[in-house]
Amino acid sequence: MRIYRTVAAAAVTAALLATAAACGSDDEGGTTSGGAATADIVVWLNGADTPQAARDWLKQTFEAQNPGSTLTIEEQEWDGLVERLTTALSSADQTPDVVEVGNTQAPTFTAAGAFSDLTDFLPELGGDDLLPGFVQGATVDGRTYAVPYYAGSTYVFYRKDLFEAAGVAKVPTTMQEFVDTAVALKQHSGQPEFSGYWLPGQDWRDGAAFLWDAGGDFAAPDGDGWVGTLSTPESIEGLTRFQTLFRDASGAPADANESDPVTPFCAGQIGMMSRPGWVYGMLTDPDSGCPDLAEQVGVFALPGSDGEPAPVLLGGSDIAISAKSPNQELARKALALMLSDEYQTILAENGLTPARQSLASLLGDDEFAQATIEAASNAKLTPPAEKWATVEGTRILEDLFSQLAQGGDVATLAAQADEQITAELN
Repeated sequence: MRIYRTVAAAAVTAALLATAAACGSDDEGGTTSGGAATADIVVWLNGADTPQAARDWLKQTFEAQNPGSTLTIEEQEWDGLVERLTTALSSADQTPDVVEVGNTQAPTFTAAGAFSDLTDFLPELGGDDLLPGFVQGATVDGRTYAVPYYAGSTYVFYRKDLFEAAGVAKVPTTMQEFVDTAVALKQHSGQPEFSGYWLPGQDWRDGAAFLWDAGGDFAAPDGDGWVGTLSTPESIEGLTRFQTLFRDASGAPADANESDPVTPFCAGQIGMMSRPGWVYGMLTDPDSGCPDLAEQVGVFALPGSDGEPAPVLLGGSDIAISAKSPNQELARKALALMLSDEYQTILAENGLTPARQSLASLLGDDEFAQATIEAASNAKLTPPAEKWATVEGTRILEDLFSQLAQGGDVATLAAQADEQITAELN
């Protein structure tokens, strides 16, 4: 299955590279009304990150400002997104007009020519106020093809009542204290399905923090190419810590991804979990099934071995316009609304770091805002390799971390993953 999946992903990516360069027409599709083009603009948003209030505002505002046109939001799952985007963006008949893409995936699609050039549009979208790292990752040869949508480094949510029951007097301030706390919570529960720290086996995105904290990484430049670096002593140390945490502190399945743990957290089956800030809104929503939980929820930035915040993955998304979209001008109008003060304010109020730096104060000044700021202070990105999205698309990392969770030999599995990563990146 791995060989088939890798070859298939490579073939689809090759098709994208071959066809996306022939960008779609700038002419508007759809019918006309009084000389103005109309169309149904399709926006792909991923997962549940974007709150419903923002979705409703976008649709209502766009349709009010563009009579005769409609805006349809189609939610996509993050799992398998690279393959779906590769296929859809290659076809003018199948492509959405505006797409959300993970910030670690954007460089691959940008380099392939899948997105429309937004360089001349940047001043209207925020210009230098846009999160610079996100803009840089979507820029090729001085031209920018995607813009930041939101950022959101994860931090640790914990149950104060479960800490107290287990005799844990304070939140951990170093990585070793964090591991010890997670194990203590698990041991106190006496339940195999309980997680002192929720860590599904395939969760390489949260696992990256333990890799980076030890000084390791997924890959590094090697001449004109890249080489996998999971076999270095530092990486082995970080991967071993992940394996220890899963074995001694997690009750999550070894073959599960970072799917939503809100329900077991509410049910008292999780002591700590790394999640983005917007999850707090889910925990305190009256309809979430977590009545009166707000007073029991605390947060802190995952601590590193040096006592400073650990280098967690700088999560977040870019938004872009498909080069194959026949509705370029209307797509730009939709994208502009998604970068507007009104829309970004809704995102910030739900714990997502705004795409524009000047709006960061909208996050507030409570403990949740502080945890967001601290977590982002030492956050990292995946290697800036042009083909990094193919590594994610072929699920090399999910397979590696799942096998680690099942007790596989760390050095052997790391060496195998290095070979696969090196092959995909070159």
